[in-house]
Amino acid sequence: MDTDKDRAAFRTRAREALLAAVQGLVLAVVVLPCGVAFLVLTLVSIVLIPLGVGLFTTPAVLTGVRALADARRRLAAEWCGVRIPAAYRPLPESANPWTRTVALLRDPQVRRDVLWLPVDMTAGFVTALLPAVLVFYPVEGFLLAAGLWRAYVPGSGDPYWYGFVPVTGQATALGAAALGALVLVGTWRFVPRLLTVHFTLTRAVIGASRAALAERVQVLTETRRDAVDTSAAELRRIERDLHDGAQARLVAMGMDLGTIEMLVERDPAQAKKLLAQARRNSAEALEELRDLVRGIHPPVLAERGLGDAVRALALRLPLATEVTVELPGRADAPVESAAYFAVNEVLTNAVKHSGADRVRVDVYHTDGRLRVTVTDNGRGGAAVGAGSGLAGIERRLGTFDGVLAVSSPAGGPTMVTLEIPCVLS
Repeated sequence: MDTDKDRAAFRTRAREALLAAVQGLVLAVVVLPCGVAFLVLTLVSIVLIPLGVGLFTTPAVLTGVRALADARRRLAAEWCGVRIPAAYRPLPESANPWTRTVALLRDPQVRRDVLWLPVDMTAGFVTALLPAVLVFYPVEGFLLAAGLWRAYVPGSGDPYWYGFVPVTGQATALGAAALGALVLVGTWRFVPRLLTVHFTLTRAVIGASRAALAERVQVLTETRRDAVDTSAAELRRIERDLHDGAQARLVAMGMDLGTIEMLVERDPAQAKKLLAQARRNSAEALEELRDLVRGIHPPVLAERGLGDAVRALALRLPLATEVTVELPGRADAPVESAAYFAVNEVLTNAVKHSGADRVRVDVYHTDGRLRVTVTDNGRGGAAVGAGSGLAGIERRLGTFDGVLAVSSPAGGPTMVTLEIPCVLS
């Protein structure tokens, strides 16, 4: 029984060693050309920034470097269970290439990714190739013993060195096979750990530092506090609206009904007037309750999704509005709600302050992010924190790791971009 267990354990370790060798070989084949290509493209793009060309090529190249780093993070987690944290700063789509390029170059995580390229081409290449060498190198020793030594040993009799064994004939070739067997036995159980060394090196270079993670925690703490404050303010608003609106009308309607009960026989005409007033109060109370419900979570948003909810908003605007929606699915309800109310606030600002007569809304999902762009042909000059309500939108989106970008030069047009990381069902 113990022998069967030992054999099963041996086969399992042998499979793991062979798999690690193959994975390391694949990594080594990919590491060198990809590292060289991206390093050259990055350096050339940065050099071309003063000429203007680099403003357009650098973001694309750095996005490719990030994709390469993200792929290595996934492989590290799937193959060896090595978690490599990342702390990229949120980067909205911006119409200004200079702003986007500078933001990318100032991101510490992006700089770590770029510095990782030469390390990956050198030490990374060696650590990825080492498991394959240790597994496949003994095969050469076995082939030498099988007669391959005749092709390696020249007619002059100079030895062919296999490790530290000089192969000159069949006897020494058998010594090479013995060395190969020792290497195979001595390394087969350590090969999977050697592949882990490659990913540990990668983590040491591109893994987010403690300072970056602390900054990330600070951001999450602030956004959580903003979310709590926003929720509390929303609850106070609902209570105020109920108390001052629908509740007051219902109380008045109850008093009217009490008076009608006393007048219905003595003064039917006055009772009819009070009934009409009570009916108006009930209709107004119902309308206020509907508005309150729409302010909490619009039914069209819950039933039809963000696209139709934004179209419903556009129908109520006094401006000519064009809405384009490209969403292959639906986001989570909290994300849809945040995006909906952010768009509502932006459109309200456009109506009140921009002086525009035309608005365009584009809603789409790309690169794992929900993006909404609101563009108007107004006078421009909008800015976050300028009393336009954009700061509140920014705080609302920050709760979901979202960002807000505003491009509003004097004279217009104004383009507000909302971006929230999410997946669609």
